[in-house]
Amino acid sequence: MVPPAKEIPGELDRESPVSVHVQLRELLRNYVLSSNKSGRQLPSERDMAAHFSVARMTLRHAVEALVEEELLERVVGVGTFVARTKLDVTLKLTSYSEEMARRGMRPSARVLAFEQIRATARLARELQLEEGQAVIRLRRLLLADDEPMSVDENFLPAWRVPGILDAGPPSSLYNVLGERYGLVIEWGEDIIEANAATPSIARLLKVDIGAPVLRTERHAFVSRSTVDYSVSFYRADRYKLRVPLQRPGVRTRRMY
Repeated sequence: MVPPAKEIPGELDRESPVSVHVQLRELLRNYVLSSNKSGRQLPSERDMAAHFSVARMTLRHAVEALVEEELLERVVGVGTFVARTKLDVTLKLTSYSEEMARRGMRPSARVLAFEQIRATARLARELQLEEGQAVIRLRRLLLADDEPMSVDENFLPAWRVPGILDAGPPSSLYNVLGERYGLVIEWGEDIIEANAATPSIARLLKVDIGAPVLRTERHAFVSRSTVDYSVSFYRADRYKLRVPLQRPGVRTRRMY
């Protein structure tokens, strides 16, 4: 339900040297920060313009400024909403559960597949196997605070993880690899690109078909052997890519 504009506190000072649209922007900012939760809809532009006795164009300037700051977001044909904070995809070799716990969010997963399959030509190439060799496939919908965040599909050489299917789907794959099999991931390589959500991915992530998603392809290694090859699709409206950079040969004390 769209809230009424009268619940936005504060008034405009017509005698102030500060322009009306700047005052209005700050009133909206305070309203969003103090009383709104992410994803909640704002009052309609018509209602807010009438409530503050300003032109619709003046109101739009104020709203657009907050959209540019990523405090608000527009949905065409629907309205303006409090923006959801985007989580930074920092390139680290941590498991999803470890990363969400670090952020103070409650991780969970819905297992879509946990099975042994035969390596296709592509999987054989990515995992340094012979075509047809046994591969463990784990496909999950990953959630944070019960909201879908990404679809992950991991592929492991079956000979590396004997009996892993018997114990059921792991809650933290990297923990199981390290604690049960002694496979502590040492390094990895990620390839990240922008994709459009396919019908199946869109359904799982609860986004529109064709909506932007971040596709991450990862090879995780122990020594020089690929232990895990994975493909993940992240909701682009909930993630942004963060890549710490450093000049070669320069030492720094900065902690990322």
